[in-house]
Amino acid sequence: MGVKIRKLRDKWYLVIDHQGKRKKRVIGHDYKIADAVRRQVEAKLALGDFSLLEDRQPEPEFTFQQYSDRWLTEYAELELKPSSVIKHRQVLRLYLLPKFGQQSLSSISRDDIKSFLASLAKPANSASRRSLSRNSLRLIVCTLRVILNHAQEDGKIDSNPARKLGRFTKIDKADQQKKATALSREEAERFLLSAQEVCPKFYPLFLTALRAGLRHGELIALEWGDIQFGASEQDSNRYILVQHNWVNGRLTSPENRKSRRVDMSRQLRVVLIELRDERMLEAFLNGKKNIADDLVFPSEVGTVLQPENLYHRYFLPILEHARLRRIRLHDLRHTFGSQLIQRGASLTYVKEQMGHSSIQVTVDIYGHLIPGADISCIDQLDTPTTKSAHTPHTLNRVSTGISLQVVDLIGGPGGIRTPDQGIMSPLL
Repeated sequence: MGVKIRKLRDKWYLVIDHQGKRKKRVIGHDYKIADAVRRQVEAKLALGDFSLLEDRQPEPEFTFQQYSDRWLTEYAELELKPSSVIKHRQVLRLYLLPKFGQQSLSSISRDDIKSFLASLAKPANSASRRSLSRNSLRLIVCTLRVILNHAQEDGKIDSNPARKLGRFTKIDKADQQKKATALSREEAERFLLSAQEVCPKFYPLFLTALRAGLRHGELIALEWGDIQFGASEQDSNRYILVQHNWVNGRLTSPENRKSRRVDMSRQLRVVLIELRDERMLEAFLNGKKNIADDLVFPSEVGTVLQPENLYHRYFLPILEHARLRRIRLHDLRHTFGSQLIQRGASLTYVKEQMGHSSIQVTVDIYGHLIPGADISCIDQLDTPTTKSAHTPHTLNRVSTGISLQVVDLIGGPGGIRTPDQGIMSPLL
């Protein structure tokens, strides 16, 4: 009888030879774990425990739908944000379950996934459905990949066929830039003037959107305790701490689960201080001493604003009054980022203010707005010329054609009124 470990492809197997029979069990990818299991099995066999040699009934194989339901309840709903769970459920319902739902996990091949994605990107002879965008395909691949990753870790499949499908997951930068519509500076000012006339109560909200670039969920979840006004307008320690987000009717954390600090302009500081003083007076009259936990921009009845109501009741009328094209509420955030770039802010600073997950996201969205170089940058590469003490004489001789003797005669015999002949040359 012998107990050994053998490596086959990228996995370690436990091999037991006993009375002319051989049993093989897969252990995993780690040699140290496989060796530790080997020693434990040897100890059990030495004590007369031969249960490992008994034939086992194979476990029933999961279908993709069965395992995805298990993944949702045991992992996604416990570890992910509610908004992410909703997106995964939608992708499963619309795309993945109709295609792979009744297939066993091990039967899903890489070729099946690639042909499926190709059919979504270019549906054949389909007039009722347009091809999906790169971003939609990326979400589909992301959901499929993360589920199959967990299946691989659970030992249900040997490898993940959805890994490294870069051709389908790359974001179309042209489409992304097209969607990122921004107002010009003049248009933004017209928008704010119209906001003061159409709905002055929500003017501070729209000013905050344009001056701080908050997402609409972060905007409506902003609390007074999140704002640091500083000691004065000259104090640079004035900012908004973005640490709340309102998504799908729930208060949660910002995207990427990271809070960020957005610097506050002087104009925005003045407007928010006036609004704060009004709210503090109202709270005092109602017997309340602190408004730190109150919403900065509540609805008319004091609850959280609904983005749909904000968009249709206030945002669209402002655009119409300002005679601006119809844009998204999210485009006020893009206006903030675009104006920062156009005023020379570094990509790193814009990334921090916008709360992007990486600087690559900032480059993809706003890189085309970075001011381009011109010939003046090339001229700056030249070696600067050093002027000697006789340079002014030479320049005067070349540019005017007048000899230095004429210059010496000016101002009286034997001298000139100024020792700097470069001042004298324009007069000549």
